[in-house]
Amino acid sequence: MNRSRLDLRTLALLGIGVCAVSLAAPLTASLLVPALAIAFWRNAIATAVIAPVAAARNRVELRALDRGQVLTVILAGCCLAAHFGFWISSLEMTSVASSTAFVSLQVLWVLGYDLARGAGASGRVLGGVALATVGALVVSGVDLTISTRALAGDGLALLGSVGVAAYAVIGGRARQSISTSAYTVGCYGTAAIVLGAAAALRGQALTGYDGTQWLKLALLAATAQLLGHSVFNHLLDRVSPMVVSLTILLEIPGASLIAAAWLGQVPKPVAFVGLGLILAGMAVVVSSAPPSVEVPAA
Repeated sequence: MNRSRLDLRTLALLGIGVCAVSLAAPLTASLLVPALAIAFWRNAIATAVIAPVAAARNRVELRALDRGQVLTVILAGCCLAAHFGFWISSLEMTSVASSTAFVSLQVLWVLGYDLARGAGASGRVLGGVALATVGALVVSGVDLTISTRALAGDGLALLGSVGVAAYAVIGGRARQSISTSAYTVGCYGTAAIVLGAAAALRGQALTGYDGTQWLKLALLAATAQLLGHSVFNHLLDRVSPMVVSLTILLEIPGASLIAAAWLGQVPKPVAFVGLGLILAGMAVVVSSAPPSVEVPAA
């Protein structure tokens, strides 16, 4: 067992990760680039940045990875690709607040996995997760009155939540024996290959954008990918996928506020009730959680 405390440094890194991923949905929604191309470039750029670091620091480790470890990283990368493919596509069909709310329901799938393997959870923790989930549904439920297209976008975001939940669970196990750099470069690289192939099959151009679009793609990779996903990957060797997934629920109000200020996507009043429920659920879970968490060894 790997046992660690949620100390100030860990909490600070979780906060940085949340702030970074909160930029993802508004920034993605502002791009005039095909969905799969956006997903490809955020992973490809991040891979290009991390690869030299991994080659310099982790060359021996990378060569020593066994077949099981390599397959685990590839599987995590495929799950990440599915997450981005479904979720970014949803942003073309529904609002930032709704899409982010649905994709953040990953916590339900992670909780279900934990319960299925026999990991216990207190009644207060279950109640907090339920409260936060109701809040997410209240936020996303606004789309039911808008259009069937928005509802379909919510469905894509929900599929994206399954992909990112699997990515978090697999990553939690992989990070027990693989360093952050080695894991992320393999995971992001795999996701980029899968998404690039998917974009080609769908006929979505990977080039030909103007300077503004390239700048936004670079900013997306630098923030949501390198300061968001990479920070969470780094923390998976000391905190459980459940803790990370619960923390990511805070992306919902963050992304909603940014979208309201930047894109003019001001949520209806009922959505703010949902955001309040999410924060209340988070408060219940945090106040109920033990000072340390256990992550099962790979």
